[in-house]
Amino acid sequence: MSVPSDDEPVTRLVGGDADHEERAAEAALRPRTLAEFVGQERLREQLSLVLDAAKARGRSADHILLSGPPGLGKTTLAMIVAAEMGVPLRITSGPAIQHAGDLAAILSSVSEGDVLFFDEIHRMARPAEEMLYTAMEDFRVDVVVGKGPGATAIPLELPPFTLVGATTRTGLLPGPLRDRFGFTGHLELYEPSELEQVLVRSAGLLDVELRPDGYREIAGRCRGTPRIANRLLRRVRDFAEVRADGVVTGDVARAALKVFAVDELGLDRLDRAVLTALCRNFGGGPVGLGTLAVAVGEERETVEEVAEPFLVRAGLLARTPRGRVATPAAWAHLGLAMPRDIPFTGGLGEPDLFSAADEA
Repeated sequence: MSVPSDDEPVTRLVGGDADHEERAAEAALRPRTLAEFVGQERLREQLSLVLDAAKARGRSADHILLSGPPGLGKTTLAMIVAAEMGVPLRITSGPAIQHAGDLAAILSSVSEGDVLFFDEIHRMARPAEEMLYTAMEDFRVDVVVGKGPGATAIPLELPPFTLVGATTRTGLLPGPLRDRFGFTGHLELYEPSELEQVLVRSAGLLDVELRPDGYREIAGRCRGTPRIANRLLRRVRDFAEVRADGVVTGDVARAALKVFAVDELGLDRLDRAVLTALCRNFGGGPVGLGTLAVAVGEERETVEEVAEPFLVRAGLLARTPRGRVATPAAWAHLGLAMPRDIPFTGGLGEPDLFSAADEA
């Protein structure tokens, strides 16, 4: 099985990405103002100051870059920026801009004060990136007409606008593009208490009777991500309506999430398969990525891009110079005794430097 592109996210109940159908379901749950937005206290305060100052001056807000893992609310914040400024929002994405002409067509339709939202801005084509530099800084683009020696650059003046860029990989953005954003905000993973607030708010909008022990049970399995919290809530609601009395209690939530194979740490089938293979088949490692992928019957990219990020962040797996290593927490979570003759020496977050020989 190969990893789908960003346009075709992997379908996982605990995955941070969302397809078009789920984004439509999320629309009804999105907060409309900064006051309604739960969590990210520091970022909300900073963003509020930026927007209030712009409104007081009667000008467009500075360009804004939002970064962080998927599912934390970057798109929602872009919508809130437009709503708070009282201006239209235009939405596009980096993968949709493959030529400078694509960008020129979008920019030429922007009106004064508009908010232009670029999702996954790091995936924009390089020629369009270079055009965006002058658009952001000078509110001008040069449209090239013709080809070869007879080509002519026609300057096109743009009205002031606010660009909001969202990225899950800030490091892939060129320095000149990052420098043109007047404000950069990073979204952090949510604490369980914040996810409980998200669940209570969403339950009210979905007309779900959610008890305190129910939202606490769900919040602990959400990987710090509101999108996953809302997704799990919808699945638990389905279970409660079909197999219970419609009320989401702690017992109902546990039973529902057991059906959907999401354990108490938020691990799903793929996560547990990786940890189980690492511990049972390879004594906890170290083992090369390719070998581990074969053991779980997945492609390397699936293991590396889909399963590993959360396992590393949760302290269950370490990437070491020699390969992947299961941490003591992984052995404990699987209920397995860690071999005494294989001391854990791997450090979390170490660079993945093992050679091709280690893959054999």
